[in-house]
Amino acid sequence: MTAPDSAPNNDTPVGTLRSRRRVRHWLVGAGVTALAAVLGITLAVRGGATPACAAPPTGNTVHKAKASFYDAGRSGGNCSFPGPPADRLYVALGSSAYSGSAACGSYLDVTGPKGTVRVMVMDQCGGCGPGKIDLSDEAFTKIADRAQGIAPVTYRAVVNPPLDGGLTFRMKGGASKYWFAVQVGNHGNPLRSVEAKGPGGGFRKAARQSDNYWTVEGGLGPGPYTIRVTDVYGRQTTATSIRMVTKQVQRSTASLVSPTPPSSSPSAPPSPSIAPSPTPSESVAPTATVEALAGAAPLNAPRC
Repeated sequence: MTAPDSAPNNDTPVGTLRSRRRVRHWLVGAGVTALAAVLGITLAVRGGATPACAAPPTGNTVHKAKASFYDAGRSGGNCSFPGPPADRLYVALGSSAYSGSAACGSYLDVTGPKGTVRVMVMDQCGGCGPGKIDLSDEAFTKIADRAQGIAPVTYRAVVNPPLDGGLTFRMKGGASKYWFAVQVGNHGNPLRSVEAKGPGGGFRKAARQSDNYWTVEGGLGPGPYTIRVTDVYGRQTTATSIRMVTKQVQRSTASLVSPTPPSSSPSAPPSPSIAPSPTPSESVAPTATVEALAGAAPLNAPRC
């Protein structure tokens, strides 16, 4: 506790003492303001705050960059995926392109001295600026010699990449009827919004979190849930019967992009699509079809 000011002695005018107090109070206030500013900057840096003009790669824009490589092991990166893709072709982006997880699950075509590789955005690279990306070991060796360490590359977004299967949904550990938190996977294009509703309720907009989960404070009840997903190009689809089962991947037939074309010849009749049998950590949910389409230009793209 600050000690009270001592009484003025006979040699110190009252006006002078009050002036000193005002100066002292101003200095204290300025110090607190400066400290708050410093702490704010520190917290923003440590918390990986999204830059004001951040946006995931979209459309047909070609970006120039330098690529390094790393190994995420069995981790799903900052995107919180259950693990890396089966082919281990993934990439980590700097904070601007990662855009608070908005780039998670999208795909890039990266071209280097030896060729081009398609990678999935899985991680955030803390030391990468706008002109730097970090590829997986496997991806880097497809476009450059590993001995180079760093290679000049260009990359662009893959619009509507063909995928195997439909959207997946994964409830976060700790989610409940009181706190809804879901991760959407296998969507291909960057997502713009996720909305969800429980039985008898209306759709509520979920908030995107930096760990690639979408949350609704207060929850949506015990489920099952209907989840509507929209990508940055305006494509939209709705999945139903998503259950409140945490940390398990629930597969659906809803899709925002075209399915992987069959390997049969063009003249052969298309073979029926057979959904994979669910494993103990997966379940199949019936869904509706794509509800709205748009062109390759992203909606509400930021003007930097």
